[in-house]
Amino acid sequence: MDVKGTVALITGGASGLGAATARRLFNAGASVVLVDLPGSAGDTFAAKLNASGTTHPDRAEAGTAANPANKAVFVPADVTSEEQVQAAVDAAVALGPLRIVVNCAGIATPGKVLGRDGVLPLETFSRVVQINLVGTFNVIRLAAAAMVATEPAETGLGGPERGVIINTASVAAFDGQIGQPAYAASKGAVAAMTLPIARELARSLVRVVTIAPGIFETPMMAGLPPEAQDSLGRQVPHPSRLGRPDEYANLVAHVVDNAMLNGETIRLDGAIRMGPK
Repeated sequence: MDVKGTVALITGGASGLGAATARRLFNAGASVVLVDLPGSAGDTFAAKLNASGTTHPDRAEAGTAANPANKAVFVPADVTSEEQVQAAVDAAVALGPLRIVVNCAGIATPGKVLGRDGVLPLETFSRVVQINLVGTFNVIRLAAAAMVATEPAETGLGGPERGVIINTASVAAFDGQIGQPAYAASKGAVAAMTLPIARELARSLVRVVTIAPGIFETPMMAGLPPEAQDSLGRQVPHPSRLGRPDEYANLVAHVVDNAMLNGETIRLDGAIRMGPK
């Protein structure tokens, strides 16, 4: 599917994997709606994308009558809020046909079942699941409703499509470590719901794919000392380093382009298999 002239909604779009994805799709000609928390750098990042639009080599003809300029818009929202996510979807639809949704919002609060301070508080477990799983599903359901209301786009060899929804799981869905019961459960559920939703939306010409990243350079990882980050990178068989957000964004772009990718969870991890801790 050609992204030019389409609209992409990206949660967690103000930083990390989401920001890299937004930049990649914007530079390819899509308008992007950045969904992130009110205290994020969403406004600043949207303004930066819009300011770069007239100079990017891939968009040299943007702004002409034949190829109107795409836009970046920030919509502050909590992905667990029906009203706020609906407002973000409405903002996307106002820009054009919503054909791409990328769910990157999430948290990774650690906690052992039996920790030093006692049992893991139920609210801690529930909060991780609520944001990572319920929040992802909330975006899927509301965005899918908007997608299926659009006219299919002709995509050449791939046939007609209305859109593609890309979720973010984690290798923790399969190799969860000690201290990750909530995170692994939430990401495992995101992977598990990929196929049934893809099967359901297939009749509406909407694909659903999930990416399961390994250890990536994200704001969460940036809080670790450099030596700790280097140590984690050396655990990756090849390439022996942390993944880069642009590599995640490149896979998103390929999923959008490749119509045969559907109903699958793709590991993006350099062949790492996480140990117990």
